[in-house]
Amino acid sequence: MIVTLSSRRHSCQHMNALRTPDYRFANLPGYGFEPNYVEIAGLRMHYVGAGPADAAPVLLLHGEPSWSYLYRKMIPPLASAGHRVVAPDLIGFGRSDKPAARSDYSYAGHVNWMRQFIEALDLNDITLFCQNWGSLIGLRVAAENQHRFARIALGNGGMPTGDEEFPRAFRIWRAFARWSPWFPVGRIVQSGTVNDLTKAEVAAYDAPFPSARYKAGARAFPALVPTGPDDVASDDNRRAWQLLSTFDKPFLTTFSNRDPITRGGERPFQDRVPGARNIEHVKIRNAGHFLQEDKGEELAEVLISFIGSS
Repeated sequence: MIVTLSSRRHSCQHMNALRTPDYRFANLPGYGFEPNYVEIAGLRMHYVGAGPADAAPVLLLHGEPSWSYLYRKMIPPLASAGHRVVAPDLIGFGRSDKPAARSDYSYAGHVNWMRQFIEALDLNDITLFCQNWGSLIGLRVAAENQHRFARIALGNGGMPTGDEEFPRAFRIWRAFARWSPWFPVGRIVQSGTVNDLTKAEVAAYDAPFPSARYKAGARAFPALVPTGPDDVASDDNRRAWQLLSTFDKPFLTTFSNRDPITRGGERPFQDRVPGARNIEHVKIRNAGHFLQEDKGEELAEVLISFIGSS
């Protein structure tokens, strides 16, 4: 399905957005959540909502190239513990609309979409958990809107400015996303886990993408990471780091021990964010890049304990 809408970023043009048919999401293993939608800048954005509607929200942000299916093991225990769980699909992913051109996506655009999503739901007293691009987006939004956030938990992610050295694994991944004629989302997720996914789980990660036309957002993400000091997003991320250097609310790192891309990435946050001091940080063992997939139930218990103790 193609949705044509006016784009604020392209004020004199129209953006073509694709909408994955609903049947693609039927009977996915472990994912029986009812869909919820909110309109953001003319785009339909999907989210999972669970738990008491009047409780403080736990905002779960996925990254590349996953969607809210990644949090299926964490949503039920968090909701059962009395928390309101909100797990959106980023624009271009999951059940959310998917602008069809890679040029429709930018780092700043994703940050603005997420800020508008939070404002549309009027989320406050938020506990943020973010990973991968969920971190690049979520940390920016949290740094720039600290009054809405009560605490942050970060796993296998960061907020680079382009001043850092990037591991070889990331450079290979970025080249693959740009040049490979083959972009099998489910198998990509499988390559970032320690546990083996079933065929049905691999297919569930593929579900939002019926064809290559739907993958522009997933293809675009690696190239949007600031990898040089003069990147278009570098100054915004430097400012966000300055803001995080004043963030004195609780800040927990929950990195896994078997992720070649983000290994060691927790240290700058532990060193520079005031709220990360005097926190007993957690190392998730025997988990890969997608620690929610490998150790989702354990990670949910970590979050429940973190919220309860802070």
